[in-house]
Amino acid sequence: MQPIMKNVTSKYVMVDGVKTHYLEGGDGPPLVLLHSGEFGASAELTWEYNIDALAEHFRVIAPDWLGYGKTDKLFDFGNMLYARIHHITRFLETLCIGKAHFMGNSMGATVLLGHAAEESPEWDIDRIVSVSGGGHIPENEFRQMLNDYDGSREHMALIIRSVYMREEVHHDDDFIDRRHQSSLEPGAWECTAAARFRSPFTPPRGFGRSKGYQSIKAKTLLIAGEKDNLREPGYAEPIHEEIPDSKLVVLKGAGHAAHVDQPEVVSKLAIDFLTAD
Repeated sequence: MQPIMKNVTSKYVMVDGVKTHYLEGGDGPPLVLLHSGEFGASAELTWEYNIDALAEHFRVIAPDWLGYGKTDKLFDFGNMLYARIHHITRFLETLCIGKAHFMGNSMGATVLLGHAAEESPEWDIDRIVSVSGGGHIPENEFRQMLNDYDGSREHMALIIRSVYMREEVHHDDDFIDRRHQSSLEPGAWECTAAARFRSPFTPPRGFGRSKGYQSIKAKTLLIAGEKDNLREPGYAEPIHEEIPDSKLVVLKGAGHAAHVDQPEVVSKLAIDFLTAD
């Protein structure tokens, strides 16, 4: 299960003084990939099993979020969510990317759906593909285990066994080591942990069920894993019902990282959806 990534290039660009890393490849309509938000996450580690297939049909742009991967490790305690959204806005403007398709996983998908539901989103969104994103976020034992990451390789291996249902990766030393090493980059742990801080007067992350997704105007494909340990069973159904003109696919046997558990299936679903008339 070795990723090839032969069709993309690792690049850097300065965005308002922030050194920003991204992957780019392919030709065609722009497709922006937004990665997940666990400890050690990055564009490469999220999309390495899908990006080549996607680059055969699109100009793929996959940035590392502010504070993740090889992008500068900065955190805004005033409003980090907006800081990340605005950073992507300025990143796209710097690369002269206008209207684009967007595809996100986990945190990337949740931020994408939430931003698309705003009255005047900063991103010019054509179509959306969400993998394991959005909706109610329960504070269950699996999420607590992710949040309590202690930086050890053993803990990273435990996270991988919980998030990925594909058994090959549970015993893939290279797969585990790369994610572990990424989590040890200077400032990476601090930026990821800071997002989990909550003041005593801040509502829990799972507070509320409706997210206002009925305001989303873009055609949307929701991909969910049947065995997603970080979500409640059937969580994607209410999201699908709330988003007009949306489609839902639940993949049997897949977990929270459905795009890694079943990469060929997820890539084909995304390509077919984004290229359909």
